[in-house]
Order: sequence, then C-alpha cells, then structure tokens
Amino acid sequence: MKMPIKEFARLSGVSVRTLHYYDEIDLLRPASVDGQTGYRFYDEDSLLRMQEILFYRELDFSLKSIAEILSSPHYSKEEALEQQKTLLTLKKERLERLIDAIDGALKGENVMKAFDNSKMEQYMEEAKARWSKTEAWQEYEAKAAGRTAETEKDLGEQMMAFFARFGALRGEDPDSEPVQQVVAALQQFITDHYYTCTKEILRNLGQMYTVVGSMKDNIDARGGAGTAELAARAIEIYCSK
Repeated sequence: MKMPIKEFARLSGVSVRTLHYYDEIDLLRPASVDGQTGYRFYDEDSLLRMQEILFYRELDFSLKSIAEILSSPHYSKEEALEQQKTLLTLKKERLERLIDAIDGALKGENVMKAFDNSKMEQYMEEAKARWSKTEAWQEYEAKAAGRTAETEKDLGEQMMAFFARFGALRGEDPDSEPVQQVVAALQQFITDHYYTCTKEILRNLGQMYTVVGSMKDNIDARGGAGTAELAARAIEIYCSK
C-alpha cells in the first residue's frame, strides 16, 4: 500500500506540516520520495511507526525521547506496547482521580493528593532508560557481552531468589536488620552483574516493584502476596539512610 502524504496525514490524524517536521528530524521518514516531483509517499510500515509515535506522544514523551527510544538497537515493539499499556492505565487512573477530586473540591475538600503523578513519572523514566543509551545501560551491555543464554537465565533465577528471601521475612518490620540486609545484598548483586546500582537507581527499582503489574505479580508469585510491597518499602527506607 502506497499513500501520498495527504492521505497518510488523514489516516494518522496529524498535519502535513507535522509529517514534514518528523521527516526533518529523522523521526518518521517517508517510505519513498518521487525523484522528479519531491512528493512523499508512505506505506504500512510507516503507519505502524506512526502508531508507536502517537502512543508515546499521548503519554507526553518529548520528540527527542521518542526518537531515542525508536532508534535504539534494543527496541522491542512487543515490550514497548506493554510499557505503553501500563503507562496509559496509570494515566487513566490519574484522570479518574482528578475527576473525583473535582467533586471533592466542590464540597470544599482538600484534594491536592489527586495531583500526585509520581508513579507515572517514575515508570516513564524507566521506559526511557530501558531503550536510551544511559551510562547504566552501557555498563550493563559491557557486562552482558559474551554471556550465554544459560548464564543470563541463571542470573535471573538468582535475582528472583532475593524476592524469595523477602517473602520469608513477610511480617517483619521493613526497617529491621534482616530485611535491610537483603536489600543491601540485592544492591550488591545488581552492581556485580548488571550495572552500578546507586541508591537513586535502587529507589527507582523499588518503586517499580509495586507499580508495574507483571513485575509485581512475578515478585509476589515467588515470595508470596505482599512481597513486592515489603521489598519496595524496605528499599525506600534503605535509600533514605
């Protein structure tokens, strides 16, 4: 399927001027350009890429961030769609909170908490870091170079074993020495095998444990219900010291 730019603009819901700009910044190139007239043409692959761009734009990612994500050699459409689904769900929940907050404000209630968007912001940062060439990601690539699939699987099992340890401590105070020792060991394991796990990075990971559905479910499956919450609280305490 070959579409002139006006038809593509109509299908995608953006202006021709926007498509010209996306072409200029290498975000979305035409599938072909007529050598004589200079007319731009798009195809089905163009529509798929535009779909990805529009999802990220809906989530308020900058064009620069979108370009970095889509150009990453590690980019996976399937993983990205899962991330986008989680982000859109968080956005939906926030909008519902704001709608409820209007009713509260009309009654004279303090509704400032409804404006808290920290969970979505944290997950957006994780999504950007996953595909962008951050120092941490570059360090991970260097450490992972040459590792076999079997080794990666073994490391993944070792990682999940930490959540079994957290699970065995459910009911303990997250600030207790046994729980905090598991946090310290987890931080060191990540540093040894993946990237330098600063307290800032560790805090972000801990916050993700209770935000990302599949991640939370996997952790609770390994350690029992409430494990992800315990790990997140313990990590927050550890990183605040």
